[in-house]
Amino acid sequence: MTRSAQFAALVAQQPDNELFRFSLAQALAAESRLSEAVEHWQFCATRKTEWMMPRILLGKALLQLGRTDEARNVLESALALAQTQNHEEPAAELTALLGATSAR
Repeated sequence: MTRSAQFAALVAQQPDNELFRFSLAQALAAESRLSEAVEHWQFCATRKTEWMMPRILLGKALLQLGRTDEARNVLESALALAQTQNHEEPAAELTALLGATSAR
């Protein structure tokens, strides 16, 4: 059984569990199934407005999927959280990603 199948089973049992959804998204991304991971990261970002990591991963996935405008919005919200929460390294990474999206 794949890791995504394991987490999909857990999500099926507890669909409102953000941690299961986050883990499922990561497993799907590791299996190169980004378009499927997106909905789970979106769920996490919506449910926990202060949780920065799902936004970062969602933004990166959206960029890889060519959904630049959506990615930019998500990355901007992640950057705001990184700055508010004093996470310097993620803030620097997000600033660089946003700079790259502006160049497109």
